[in-house]
Amino acid sequence: MPVWAQAKLKVAAIYTVPVEQQWVSRIHKALNEAKARGEIDYVFSENTANADYERVMRQYAEGGNTLILGEVFGVEAAARKVAKDYPKASFLMGSSGKPQAPNFSVFDNYIQEPAYLSGMVAGGMSKGGHIGMVGGYPIPEVNRLMHAFMLGAKEINPKVKFTVSFIGSWFDPPKAKEAAFAMIDKGADVLYAERFGVSDAAKEKGKLAIGNVINTQPQYPDTVVASALWNMEPTVDLAIKKAKSGQFKGEDYGPYSMMKFKGSELAPLGTFESKVPAEVVAKVKAKQAAILSGAFKVPVVETEPKSSN
Repeated sequence: MPVWAQAKLKVAAIYTVPVEQQWVSRIHKALNEAKARGEIDYVFSENTANADYERVMRQYAEGGNTLILGEVFGVEAAARKVAKDYPKASFLMGSSGKPQAPNFSVFDNYIQEPAYLSGMVAGGMSKGGHIGMVGGYPIPEVNRLMHAFMLGAKEINPKVKFTVSFIGSWFDPPKAKEAAFAMIDKGADVLYAERFGVSDAAKEKGKLAIGNVINTQPQYPDTVVASALWNMEPTVDLAIKKAKSGQFKGEDYGPYSMMKFKGSELAPLGTFESKVPAEVVAKVKAKQAAILSGAFKVPVVETEPKSSN
């Protein structure tokens, strides 16, 4: 009997950071939901060093896992080599590269659409017209979200200024917090929290923050105005379905993170429902409708964003 015909798919994931790190938490959540539905058996490794990544991938492939997920931004070559060595396994990896036949698919958080909408909210909420932005690394995946956010803010306030910095880590909340404090000292009154730690600084100083990937408003009800949410379920569920039916092949799953597939969305304004100016809310709703209808396409700009002079 072919492996993929088993009732429960054996799925493994390899993460280079803790599962509570926001980006990885979205993959983990989608896989746990599939597990809860009884569709998959799911095992994972977190905090896997890049130097160990290939070894862990091979272990999972040897262990009979049919579908293997992870993020391979720093280990592209090694991961692709493993996929070649295990042609019967299916690999779905967060990657800057292209798919590789026959079994290496890629995905990414293409959430520039809600990032643009969250930028509009930020532009409308900044009283001084100065927004601080803290990112992990200036890689295309981060840059495109920041640029979309900046364009959205400028649509509401063309004179808005930005202070941009990168902390050189995917998970260092104290460092992100320090970077945010420095921006607040320079006059930023709204902060784009691409990383954990930024919203803590905003909360301590009585400033506002915009979230990324997950909705942290429940933890920061007076600080986080809006967030661009990433939903990995459309991507993960499709990969599971294809792996189960033996139809998995190397393809780009990136588009399934877009709003029309419900792979991303602007979080509800929640505690800020009545605090965001009505005319800004109306503009955001109109822009969201234009995105969903295809009338407006959020530009994808992947160069490193710079601070305004």
